[in-house]
Amino acid sequence: MKKLLLPFLFILLFTSCKKPKTNPPTPPVSIPSVTICSQIWMLNNLEVTTYRNGDPIPQVTDPTAWAALTTGAWCYYNNDPAMGVIYGKLYNWYAVNDPRGLAPTGWHVPSDAEWTTLSTCLGGDAVAGGAMKETGTTHWTSPNTGATNSSGFTGLPGGALDFNGTFSNVGNSGIWWSSTGINATYAWYSFLYYFNGSIIRTNYNMTNYNKRDGFSVRCLRD
Repeated sequence: MKKLLLPFLFILLFTSCKKPKTNPPTPPVSIPSVTICSQIWMLNNLEVTTYRNGDPIPQVTDPTAWAALTTGAWCYYNNDPAMGVIYGKLYNWYAVNDPRGLAPTGWHVPSDAEWTTLSTCLGGDAVAGGAMKETGTTHWTSPNTGATNSSGFTGLPGGALDFNGTFSNVGNSGIWWSSTGINATYAWYSFLYYFNGSIIRTNYNMTNYNKRDGFSVRCLRD
């Protein structure tokens, strides 16, 4: 009996000493990007349909339903998927701020301070927009003043869906959310216009936009 127990005890001892298997960390999603000074930005506007944990983000196409939202949602400009191919999706700020994470693994929605870092790097708000805009008038309304795209950001004029459910400004302006909220109604965002070379970072003090609006999103590497 003792002889039979010895092999069994050896196997039990060997298996108990083996280290448990662990899954390797998930690497950041491979996404086209551009390095601008100390930051790595996505090269395209965000177009995810799920949060980082896999939960779906609702697509809302009805203007009345969109205007009443206090939770995350997305849409295409004019509810036209062909616009999404060019400009990505428009998200309300509730999607930006959802704790499940709008940005893919390894990325985050930039804060207003990080947008400021970008602008400062490109010479300040008065000229940074020109360095960020795609050149020419294929997508931008003429004259697309100051556009050089010297930064490689390749900003596009994806327009917006306002909180009343009205689409506007495609071709005229590109508007991007920051992750920085102001209060229950407003948050910071940045935009570029076709008629100047500036980047304007603002909140409710300058426009009627609020967290229910649909804007583009660009993400930064963590």
